Amino acid sequence: MAYTIIDAHAHLWLRQDTVVDGLPIRTLENGRSLFMGEVRQMLPPFLIDGVNSAEVFLSNMDYAQVGAAVITQEFIDGPQNDYLEEVAKRYPDRFFVCGLCEFRKPGFLEEARGLIDRGFKGIAIPGHRLRLKEGRVKLNGDEMMRMFKLMEQNGVILSLCLEEGTVQIGEVEEVIRECPALKVAIGHFGMVTAKDWTEQIKLARHPNVRIESGGITWLFNDEFYPFRGAIRAIREAADLVGWDKLMWGSDYPRTITAITYRMSYDFITKSTELREEEKRLFLGENARGFYGFGALPDLPYIKNMSE
Repeated sequence: MAYTIIDAHAHLWLRQDTVVDGLPIRTLENGRSLFMGEVRQMLPPFLIDGVNSAEVFLSNMDYAQVGAAVITQEFIDGPQNDYLEEVAKRYPDRFFVCGLCEFRKPGFLEEARGLIDRGFKGIAIPGHRLRLKEGRVKLNGDEMMRMFKLMEQNGVILSLCLEEGTVQIGEVEEVIRECPALKVAIGHFGMVTAKDWTEQIKLARHPNVRIESGGITWLFNDEFYPFRGAIRAIREAADLVGWDKLMWGSDYPRTITAITYRMSYDFITKSTELREEEKRLFLGENARGFYGFGALPDLPYIKNMSE
């Protein structure tokens, strides 16, 4: 069966140059970055300039037959709003991009208003990085709630990653109650390998909430390909909220330092534990409807030289 494949969680950046929790993150060379006190392989080593560009990603997408991708943002990459605005204009049919505000200090409501005025259709919140020395920034705080109301009024989607476990569940429940028309995508599959991960999955019992699997191969990295534990977790999540609430995401490019981009989803297509209709919904059809993607390119399979 041929699948429509849409990546619901990926990242792009021109250069990493930021500080998180007082520690620097800087692009080095050969795909490496200084990451909070140690050198890490942030990109595949052949990306020697450290640029994680839309064009390189599109080449990976075309090769892996991925029609479109949602570009979210994270504090560890630094804000990429200017670059992503350009990407969205250049490739409107391939990328849905999310803006990023400085949520760690007051004033982000006006930032969000500016991003919406610039045409951003989504805003990303790295909720797992909101625990600061002076206290945790709460998702149901006054400025957050005003921002969510603004997003709801303008049809802007919230891309949200949460801390492990249940610490933010009550806050998100309040946001959903107060903004019932706000579309919310919960990332990292609820931090699936952590305790109480299913409580995050259950948020998708609300009509406008979805769960995406960005980073699931990283979370099951110790098990490695073909990620049978991830398959079992996906089935468990589907039993809780239904197959129509789940979307595939890769967490590109960080995950492809360990596996190829195609491997980040073909453990799904090759699984004998999932039905064809379940694969079809999970790999792309759910994301197509949720994010409003239109016509996607026809991407034929290209035979490898090694075959």
